[in-house]
Amino acid sequence: MTSTYVDWVGHKLKLTWESSLLPERDLITSVHGFCFKDGQLLMVDLDDRGWDFPGGHIEVDETAEVCFRREAMEEGYVTGDSVLLGSIEIDHNENPLWNEQSPYPKIGYQVFYKMDITELHPFGAEYESSRRIFIPSEDVSKYYKGWHATYEKIMCEAQGRCINENQEITTT
Repeated sequence: MTSTYVDWVGHKLKLTWESSLLPERDLITSVHGFCFKDGQLLMVDLDDRGWDFPGGHIEVDETAEVCFRREAMEEGYVTGDSVLLGSIEIDHNENPLWNEQSPYPKIGYQVFYKMDITELHPFGAEYESSRRIFIPSEDVSKYYKGWHATYEKIMCEAQGRCINENQEITTT
């Protein structure tokens, strides 16, 4: 388990990564994933967030994996084989800005998958992404605003290049 403290626009959050954990569906706030083709990482330029990796919210009657596959197709125009990596527990207990009217639960989860892309479809920009690129994974922090130690841990696991270990990490 890896924990990171982050400040997301004034919201102090504790993020805890748990490999292979798929929480109850009603606790999942979003689903994301790292998609790879020929050793390169897919990044999509989202209209409201800039460069990101595919992901979004679960629709009615979707599983987390179906959501991820749909988001990968809608945002990156890719399909492939996906495997669950785990989830980030997002804990608002130390967040002074959280209240009962917040759009997210006090404790929620972001689920992460890895996709090995088997088919690259023509890019249509029909949804919320305007373009896609493939980059070396070590360059992701140059593109993704807010890249932090928990994401680094997930990327490490996605590529099979790290050993699971418990650690507390603080970033801002």
